[in-house]
Amino acid sequence: MELKDKLEEIVAQIESARAMPMSASCIVNRGQILGLLDELRDLIPAEVQRAESLLEERDDVVADGRREADRIIEDAHAQRAQLISETEVHQAAVAEAARVRDEADAEARQMRQEVDDYVDTKLANFEIVLNKTLAAVLRGREKLHGRHEMEQLADAQYDDEEPLPGA
Repeated sequence: MELKDKLEEIVAQIESARAMPMSASCIVNRGQILGLLDELRDLIPAEVQRAESLLEERDDVVADGRREADRIIEDAHAQRAQLISETEVHQAAVAEAARVRDEADAEARQMRQEVDDYVDTKLANFEIVLNKTLAAVLRGREKLHGRHEMEQLADAQYDDEEPLPGA
C-alpha cells in the first residue's frame, strides 16, 4: 500500500467517527488509528527513500544534461573558431592571390612595354639602314643613268662630228 492510500484511510476513519454532541470532537478507535499511524510511519521511510532516489535520479539526469549541454557548447565554440579561422585563412589566401595576380599583371605590362620599345628601336635602326641603302641604290642608279646618258651623248657627238682636219 502506498503512503497516500494510508493517509486517505486514516482520514476516512476520522470522518466516519461518531461526533460528540455540541463539540467538534469525535470518538475514534484509538487502537485502530494508532495501528494505521504505525503503518503510515513504516511507509514513510520507504516513500521518502523512493522520493530521495527519484530526486537523486533527477539530479543525475539534470547533471548529465548540463554536462552534455556544456560539451555541445564547447564543440560549438570550437567549430565556430575553426570556421572563423578557415574564413580568415580563405580571405587571406584570396587577398594574397589578388596581390600576386596584380604583381604579375604589372610585370607583364612592363615586360610588354620593354619588348615593344626594343622592337621599335630595332625597327627604327633597320629603317635608317634601309633608307641609307635605298639612298645609295638611288644614287647608284642615277650615276648609272647619268653615265649612260653621257656615253650616248658622247657616241652621238662622235657620230655627228666630222673628221678632224688633217686627219
